[in-house]
Amino acid sequence: MTITGIQEAQQANLRAIAALRPEGAFGRAVVYAGTAAHRYAVAITHVDTGALRASHRVAVEGLRARVFIDPASVNPRTGERPAVYGVEEHARGGSHAFYERVVEERGREIAEGAMRELVRGL
Repeated sequence: MTITGIQEAQQANLRAIAALRPEGAFGRAVVYAGTAAHRYAVAITHVDTGALRASHRVAVEGLRARVFIDPASVNPRTGERPAVYGVEEHARGGSHAFYERVVEERGREIAEGAMRELVRGL
């Protein structure tokens, strides 16, 4: 290996390290995955008043994304908290299990999209 080869290898290594930072390609992949999972969960959540659907949130913290039901949300019609009855709705299973369905129905597609985002940044 020549010095040129070593310098190119070092540059590639620096690009890979930068990509793995939260503000790099890995961070963009996490944001992509979190927002895609959130979008699909919202789309497939059964609607009565719309409060549960409107209470889904996505939070990105470093290199981790969470999709969850906002515990502060209140159904304006009933006064109930979607974070409580949403758990019960999800537990009904089948088409009611919105987060489980995200993983089963779109998990692979979301992971592949996130991987494309990561590879694009390398």
